[in-house]
Amino acid sequence: MPKKMRITLVSLVITAGLLLSFVGGCSLDLFHGRTATTGTTTTTIDKIDTNLINTVYGMIKAKYVEPDKIDAQKLTEGALKGIMDALNDPHSAYMSKSQFAEFSSSLAGNFEGIGAYVGMDNGTVSIIAPIPGTPAAAAGMQAGDLILEINGKSTAGMNANDAVLLIRGPKGTSVTLTVLHKDATQTVTMTITRATIEVPSVILEMKGTIAHITITNFSETTDQDLTPILNTIKGNGATGIVLDLRNNPGGYLDICVRVASHFIDSGTVVTVVDRNGNKTTSSVVSVSPKITLPMVVLVNAYSASASEVLTGALQDYKRATIAGTVTYGKGSVNQLFDLPDGSGIYLTIARWLTPNGHLIEGKGITPDEPLDYTKVDGLQWAIDHLNVPK
Repeated sequence: MPKKMRITLVSLVITAGLLLSFVGGCSLDLFHGRTATTGTTTTTIDKIDTNLINTVYGMIKAKYVEPDKIDAQKLTEGALKGIMDALNDPHSAYMSKSQFAEFSSSLAGNFEGIGAYVGMDNGTVSIIAPIPGTPAAAAGMQAGDLILEINGKSTAGMNANDAVLLIRGPKGTSVTLTVLHKDATQTVTMTITRATIEVPSVILEMKGTIAHITITNFSETTDQDLTPILNTIKGNGATGIVLDLRNNPGGYLDICVRVASHFIDSGTVVTVVDRNGNKTTSSVVSVSPKITLPMVVLVNAYSASASEVLTGALQDYKRATIAGTVTYGKGSVNQLFDLPDGSGIYLTIARWLTPNGHLIEGKGITPDEPLDYTKVDGLQWAIDHLNVPK
């Protein structure tokens, strides 16, 4: 039975890499319908051959040269990790009991670590964005940095989950990262002291009569943080909104839908399509206040997951001008399953579509107005765009 049924989209696996639901129990029958080739013989695999796994363990237990080093728990964890890695899906992963507990603790919007959103860039662990005011930001980490080593261990072959769980740790302890900055040719080594990270969800800055609203991620509190801000700008004579989703890695889908509902009158916000082609829609919900001010949404290559859901909905309904660069393209819905021993897996179970049926996985959202942020101040462009008489 479900322990917690809360629909969300996966973010890029970090502080707020967020669950779709907690479900008690999980089947290991992950390869139904797959075809495996051994030599010249092709067979269809319907289920994991647990007898073969147990045979290998029996051989290890009976024959391994150093029996005192045999740890059944570690071997089990290694087998489960190998199964998940064999899916070749960067968004699916196995987590040990301690990793699962640590990962779950981040869902409340605070955690202990260095304060950076972590993802994958062409198979390499990378920084999506440092969180302002955190040790990562103070150390000079930048969006697009590649993390090549963690405490001297190469990240080659790691997924983002693996890296995050090595980078995070108790406040006051330190982690050493070998980093290649974007467009650099030489690596740098950073030793960063971990701290308790509070993730601000919504930030307001008035630029004259234009409200610059930054949503850093879609946490449990994002809508309740946004609501008073929207009430404020509704009463202070604001003439437009710049909604800044740059470097936003995503978060809870139900919160994203609530945020979208402040700006969209009615209709579908996102459609989820499962492995069988079944479609489930999330529609606009009743929220207050409703905002009709003109909007520009700023996005970049690190706007992902739930931020792409919101961007896609606002674009499809022509509710806002989308400006910036093509977004990340994270359109996978992931589910966090807890296993009987307290460990868990994070598994891709569906894809999502914008209201007009556009697939975002691997494609991203293409802005209405492309901007080269190396040449153009995105915020100033958005302000100027909103100030042009219509």
